[in-house]
Amino acid sequence: MIEIFKDIPFQLEPAVIIKSLLLRTPQPRIEKKVGELVKVMQPLAHPKAIFKVSYVDNKSTDSLDIDGVRFTGRILRDNLGSVNRVFPYIATCGREIENYDAGKDMIGSLCLEAIKLFLVGKAANFLLDYITKKYALGQVSHMNPGSLTDWPLTQQEQLFSLFQGADAKIGVRLSEGNVIHPLKSISGIYFPTEVKFESCRLCPRRKCIGRLAAYSAEMAKKYEK
Repeated sequence: MIEIFKDIPFQLEPAVIIKSLLLRTPQPRIEKKVGELVKVMQPLAHPKAIFKVSYVDNKSTDSLDIDGVRFTGRILRDNLGSVNRVFPYIATCGREIENYDAGKDMIGSLCLEAIKLFLVGKAANFLLDYITKKYALGQVSHMNPGSLTDWPLTQQEQLFSLFQGADAKIGVRLSEGNVIHPLKSISGIYFPTEVKFESCRLCPRRKCIGRLAAYSAEMAKKYEK
């Protein structure tokens, strides 16, 4: 079963967008630009999301099937080892804001990217909350193609195939290089879990504004084996 959300509620707050830019000192020009863009983007933007209820079977050492589509990756296989039902999804900031032209204003472009990132995050969080409540899942984790070497970006193709063209209804497309457009979009799989999983714990990159958990050398070593 596929569900689509085209009118995800959100409220753009300049202070929240400015905070996400991680400015070391107050920047009046940037703060002014954020305020201007928020007024334009609030009525223009339409973040969207799509998900489906899927089932897992044919599990092997480092692969499994989701709705008959083969996925590979030891970490994915381990995370879904005791799971039979999962929730593949795509969330996006929306083409409406993606097509907005900020011109050659570098400050404007920087602020616009921050707003897009906020919107795709809002779409993903809305979807997570909806799925968790509707299916009474308790604790939920997720994995995204490309977030780990073990589950590369090339797996986007398999994930998109699960929607059989329904992804077009939220205005997203997958390029030949397996990059989602609009660029501020995300795809992945939500799944119930007893132990919270965060891909960030396996990623040693230090400077990452999207980091949700500290790197764990112990966990990384476990999967290397």
